[in-house]
Amino acid sequence: MAQPRVSMRRLCRLIPSQTSRLYTSRTIPQWQSLKCLPRNSQRLLHTSPALASPSGDKVSAGHKLREEWAQYSQFPSASKAADFVEGNKVNVHGFLLRRRVKSSKLVFADIQVENGPSVQVTATFKEDGSPEQLVTKALRAVPLYSPVCVTGTVAQLNGSRIDLDLDAIQPLNAFPKDIIVSEGVQFPASARHLQIRFSDPLRSRLLARPQIGFQLRKTLNDLDFTEVETPILFKSTPEGAREFLVPTRRRGLAYALPQSPQQYKQILMSSGIRGYYQFARCFRDEDLRADRQPEFTQLDMEMGFATGEDVMRTVETLVAELLPALNAQFNIVKSGDDIYPVPKRGLNNGESTENGDLKWPEPTAPFLRLTYDEAMTRFGIDKPDLRIPFELHRVEHILPPQFVSMITHTEQPIVEVFRIRPQLDGETITPGTVAEFVDKLMDQLPKPLAKNPDGAPAALMFNSKKPLCGLSSLGFEGFDALTSMEQFSDLEDGDVLVFQARKNAPFQGEGSTALGVARTHFYHAFVSAGLLPRSFDLKFLWVVNFPMFTPDDGIDPGQGGQAGFKATHHPFTAPLTEADVELLATDPLKARADHYDLVVNGVELGGGSRRIHLSSMQEYVMRNILKMTDAGLAQFSHLLEALRAGCPPHAGFALGFDRLVAVLTHTDSVRDVIAFPKSMKGEDLTVKSPSKMTPQQLETYHLAIAKKEEVKKQDV
Repeated sequence: MAQPRVSMRRLCRLIPSQTSRLYTSRTIPQWQSLKCLPRNSQRLLHTSPALASPSGDKVSAGHKLREEWAQYSQFPSASKAADFVEGNKVNVHGFLLRRRVKSSKLVFADIQVENGPSVQVTATFKEDGSPEQLVTKALRAVPLYSPVCVTGTVAQLNGSRIDLDLDAIQPLNAFPKDIIVSEGVQFPASARHLQIRFSDPLRSRLLARPQIGFQLRKTLNDLDFTEVETPILFKSTPEGAREFLVPTRRRGLAYALPQSPQQYKQILMSSGIRGYYQFARCFRDEDLRADRQPEFTQLDMEMGFATGEDVMRTVETLVAELLPALNAQFNIVKSGDDIYPVPKRGLNNGESTENGDLKWPEPTAPFLRLTYDEAMTRFGIDKPDLRIPFELHRVEHILPPQFVSMITHTEQPIVEVFRIRPQLDGETITPGTVAEFVDKLMDQLPKPLAKNPDGAPAALMFNSKKPLCGLSSLGFEGFDALTSMEQFSDLEDGDVLVFQARKNAPFQGEGSTALGVARTHFYHAFVSAGLLPRSFDLKFLWVVNFPMFTPDDGIDPGQGGQAGFKATHHPFTAPLTEADVELLATDPLKARADHYDLVVNGVELGGGSRRIHLSSMQEYVMRNILKMTDAGLAQFSHLLEALRAGCPPHAGFALGFDRLVAVLTHTDSVRDVIAFPKSMKGEDLTVKSPSKMTPQQLETYHLAIAKKEEVKKQDV
């Protein structure tokens, strides 16, 4: 006698579980209730009947388990693109995204197909009891957002949309009722799978990422570069950043995850490989920001028998070939406040009838170059955003001492100023509304600006209806001197002047000044408020001629030497000129490095340098200049030996791939282009890592947890 067909959910209600609890939509009415589920199973929808049956009838339970598995796991393959011809019967796999019930006899539904055209299915019938009625009923019964296999006849091909007359629909799993989906729903980071599925911008950026990587890889292969994988399990060496250690079962021994493949790729140059690249996974235990992750991807490159000029030209070629290729594959669309790329989703030729709102600008080489000193002087930052339409100007020599003392207590400071000219329309945006906005902005300054030891920025607005046009704080002489400068001779109502003081000292490798940070902050605030236009240009430039060494700041460990300063980038960077080589012995803090950073729109996309390829000079820099100990120097013995073996001149570059994808897909955070990013605490909230070590693991790896008192003593 055949066993009656019973669904898993029905079976679980009939047979109480002795070992686990069943969670259904009746017990969890809201998504937030999932927080109270057991940590090891936040989505326990079914309980195995084999385990749940108190009678132990495992054979019967196995039959039922097999039936349900067959119902959801046996389905026809998806049709190929060439099969989609009007009149053909095809199969489509996707998620049931929307359903529109027009009447009891007419239903439309949209199927979400990954990286493909949109699919609309139509189910209709005329006679009760007909096969068409059963199909229509089945379509209405499938829970929205469930994965389905749809079989239908192609009714119409309309550019990037396919219309199917529904013949059959098979659910491949059921989307639960307790997960509430509504327009604009925000799922928690612990449900990253739902974030990706229900966020078009997030999913589209993840689709664009591999295409960007594919084009970069194609260009490098065309240029005869060789892709080489280097080890993830490395050793601890003082390159500059904090490392992640990986303990081993061998007492006292540990690997370190690589900060970058820097040393391996230089060893490859000595091995005779002329052009190396890889998409390398890198790891740094540093403080996190929106554009930083403890693990990240960089496109790593190195060229033998090459100079920095060769590398920069190669990188410019990469960028120049990348953007036209992306314009051919993607449209950039606006959806509310979001801007992101979507694939051109034609059936056979990759073309789409949908037009994007924007295109990627296609820059021409060579890119603009600025020296480090010029970038810091003009923009107050070593990664300037050239879209910002104002620069910094020194004015302390024309300002009255009384005004200077109002904005800083620093002795004999440098005072700089920039001007913002908002877009006034005479109606909603007037000098009055600008003044209110600036007052609010000054009250909400970020802490590093508001608590700057050299004083907070001071903002004045030009208003011809006020005494001295609103600049009375400058006094008559200061007002006359400022407005006599060419840069400020055409002040208009609504113009905002922002002043900032800093110590009178040369730049020594720092990344920005307070006014440089304020310039960027004010620009983005004015753009967000609609007071300045938003620019979608890509302003690429090279920043070159960095200081070779930077005074220790106590934040990064540096190279662990006793010199009181560290390598600005890493200790393998070559001096810029022969004169800089001489300065290594006489005044190393004045020596410049043959280093170059690629910057776009205020984002440092990557950096590179010509390397020290002579073993004797590399050892001299480490031992005599950085004052590294013999033990510290021994950590680089493998590299020194490779350089000694006739290593040719070489130079390289590392492109921050996550940052590049973020910039090109119009997001400020690299978390939006990484499938499973870490939080600001370095945690993966999806899988709950890092996790606590068990006593057994501690014993296996010969580790012990220090007490808090011991840690405090070490910090002191």
